[in-house]
Amino acid sequence: MRQARWLAPWKDSAEKPAIYHCISRVVDRRFVLDGREREQFRMCMRMQENFSGCRVLSYCVMSNHFHVLLEVPPMPEGGISDEELLERLRATYTEAYVAEVAKELADAVRIGNEARAARIRARYTYRMHNLSEFMKSLLIRFTRWFNRTHERSGTLWEERFKSVIVESGIAARTMAAYIDLNPVRAGMVEDPAEYRWSSYGEATGGGPKGNGKKAREGLVRACMSHEGAGFEAEKWKDVSRAYRKVMGMALQRKAGKAGSAKESPGQEIAEGEETGGLKSALLAAGMLRHRVRYFTDGAVIGSKAFVNEAFAAARERFTAGRKDGARRMRGSGKPAAGVLWSMRDLRVRV
Repeated sequence: MRQARWLAPWKDSAEKPAIYHCISRVVDRRFVLDGREREQFRMCMRMQENFSGCRVLSYCVMSNHFHVLLEVPPMPEGGISDEELLERLRATYTEAYVAEVAKELADAVRIGNEARAARIRARYTYRMHNLSEFMKSLLIRFTRWFNRTHERSGTLWEERFKSVIVESGIAARTMAAYIDLNPVRAGMVEDPAEYRWSSYGEATGGGPKGNGKKAREGLVRACMSHEGAGFEAEKWKDVSRAYRKVMGMALQRKAGKAGSAKESPGQEIAEGEETGGLKSALLAAGMLRHRVRYFTDGAVIGSKAFVNEAFAAARERFTAGRKDGARRMRGSGKPAAGVLWSMRDLRVRV
């Protein structure tokens, strides 16, 4: 029997963010996602984001896989208003469809049939503020478009998506940078700002409005959620400078021009630095320019206390002989050892 997906134990908390690094690959790892496909995937992702109440902090769509760093806030206490429900429906349904739902709701409320109104709301709200439903809807919507466009049928993704629970602060910033550096690691660009189908590329190239603003808001949240920041796009100027340092990139000299000089690869996170400080996010540039398997297969990534908290809350997933959760990162993840910890003690291709 397949084990249930591991969700953050604090997923219903309004104070502690539930953040996940989600990854999925095309079946047989075929390189079938060209520019048009990546653009469509991004559009589907943004539509699902607007519908679900989840927030994309960072993402990158490659030729045969994608990464999404997703925050899944809990459903507000008491649910959402009918007005907000209808507005969210407009993200994925036609105006005619939304009008019909609005009429159904209004009729139920007018005659005082609250049970019927609740059933109408529940048809849609069960898919909101939910990691699995977000990913399921995104993958199904894109697969239908892809199959129709390419006159094919069947599954597009090789297995169910992977997800890693990520702590806010250093872990979230590092994971966001790791995601945005995918096209650099693949040798497609020298600077992540040059890649259109990523959060950083969209944030720098998309401008201060529309999806460019949404990308900036997501990265601000990824970098500063531990400080109580929300999704304030106006903080982008300061955050972007620090974020480029996390990625090991020189600061850009002109708007719209990427600086390709790199920071010194010899920096490591100093053990004992506070997790919340931006200075402590200066990971070795060399680490983020290699595949770090902990970031895709580590199950939980964060401080030692964070990983141990997740372990204690999911004790039934492990054998009785295991005493704690946190495992020191090795191999390509060694520069982060002592600051970032993994739930899994990976020993091959780390």
